[in-house]
Formats: sequence, C-alpha cells, structure tokens
Amino acid sequence: MSARSKVLDLDAELERIVQTDRAGAIKAWKTTFKSAPPKYLSLPFMQRVLIHDLQCRRLGSHTVATRRALKLALEGRGDECVAPLVGEGATLVREWNGRIYRVEATAEGYVLDGKTYASLSAVARHITGARWSGPRFFGLTPVRSA
Repeated sequence: MSARSKVLDLDAELERIVQTDRAGAIKAWKTTFKSAPPKYLSLPFMQRVLIHDLQCRRLGSHTVATRRALKLALEGRGDECVAPLVGEGATLVREWNGRIYRVEATAEGYVLDGKTYASLSAVARHITGARWSGPRFFGLTPVRSA
C-alpha cells in the first residue's frame, strides 16, 4: 500500500467517524476501548476521542515524557510534570555561598562563565559540587510540601 493510499484510507476512516450517529459511536467506542463509554459523553466528544485514538494508532502516539505527564496528572500530581520553559535568551540568576551566578539559556545549552553546559543540572553540579536537580536549584519547580 502506497503512502498516498494510506492517507486516503485514514481520511476515509476519519470521515466515517465524523458521520457516525450516537449508536455507531458507542459501538466503535466499545470495540476500541473494550468497555462502554460513560453515559454522559456527548456524540461530538466521543467522535473526537475516537479520531484521536485512530490518529495515534496510525501516525504514532505520545512521547514517553507526555505519557508520564499524563499519568502524573491523572494521579493528581500534575504540578510535578510541568517542565520549566526556559527559552533561548533567558537569564537565570542564583546566589550560592555568597556569589551570584548568571546562566544564559542558548540554543546549544546553558552558558555559565563562558562555558556551555548541556543541562541545568550540569550547571548546578558545577556550582555546588553535588548532584542537584538543575530546575529545582534555579527555583523553576514547585517546592513539595511534607
């Protein structure tokens, strides 16, 4: 099967899901997820979930990091999985043992005193001499309560 025919086949299946009625969506849901959908789900929502599932199966699913984040969110620990967004050009400042450190985020990594490090954890290790979570060292993650 050619790539073009695979795309047309996927398009046809997606269109079939969009055109299905409630009874058809419930049947497709049971086949796909091996259980009945909750009674309160609307037809458009069921269609979107079925379409998403089909696309994931055909085109690839979520990354490991995304699956981990979703699992943590389902467990009510979503704040633990939010990756800090430190964009290129950002400057992180941290005082440690009386010295102020300025770290610049670049496309190549993190620059401290003219040296580029691959991760914030490597920078934190250089500064402290101990193994630290870089995002935690620079205050980018929430502090957990005991």
